Amino acid sequence: MPATPQTTPDNPGPTVLLRCCSTLGCPDESLEGAVDLACRHGLGAIEVRALGGTLDLPRYFFERFGNPAEFTVRGSSPALPMVALNASLRLAAATAEDREQLLALAPWADALSAPRIRVFDGGNTADEHELAQARATVEWWREERRRRDWRVDLCVETHDSLVTTPAILRFVRAVPGVPVLWDAHHTWRRGGEEPLLTWQAIRRHVVHVHVKDSINVPSARHPHTYVLPGEGDFPIAPLLAALRADGFSGPVSLEWEKLWHPYLPSLDAALSHAKARGWW
Repeated sequence: MPATPQTTPDNPGPTVLLRCCSTLGCPDESLEGAVDLACRHGLGAIEVRALGGTLDLPRYFFERFGNPAEFTVRGSSPALPMVALNASLRLAAATAEDREQLLALAPWADALSAPRIRVFDGGNTADEHELAQARATVEWWREERRRRDWRVDLCVETHDSLVTTPAILRFVRAVPGVPVLWDAHHTWRRGGEEPLLTWQAIRRHVVHVHVKDSINVPSARHPHTYVLPGEGDFPIAPLLAALRADGFSGPVSLEWEKLWHPYLPSLDAALSHAKARGWW
């Protein structure tokens, strides 16, 4: 029988991934309810997209907790860290309304000790025009952040135009210093790329990873159908092995899109199924 590898300072053992979930999967929950759900499933963090049935997080937080300064003084932070608050802003062709929401969300991110606000890439092709728009939005944000002395910064999700490795690499060259939230399912299902190859190319830019599972059958909104973790085709095992081997320390978040796809079972059921199947 082979000997069990010993953990030593020179051989610290496999990286333990920071498992996380997005509140997109439980959009009607309160902040406390979402945290409790994540804790019951042994997760190490949450990512906040929707709460109390709304995507308007600044309004939700204000109605529940007053203003950010009052919340900070009370010192009533949630029991789990928030790795990101998620905004609707798209870097390419950002609207005035979305910019205002981002500015309203930033002080809450600081009050809640969330290190990042997730924004979308936007656009369709990541061409020179779209990248110039993205760069202008980032420059606007950086000036606002500096002027208001905020700690929180942005990360950009590979969602619209950044669904292939070449597009992502064009973005990080054109808009340097913006960390990437890699939606591994998007580059696999929409971009047609093998996740291990994408990861090898972009890993030094990635701070956060989204995972989910699907089958190649059309649904109401997509050419594929989301399914319970472990019931689809997404190659999760080799991806997680690669993340561990590279010592990835960012969150690996199950983005269970219950808000957009009501046919899906509950996030509670998805997390239970993922554990039962040894999916992650």
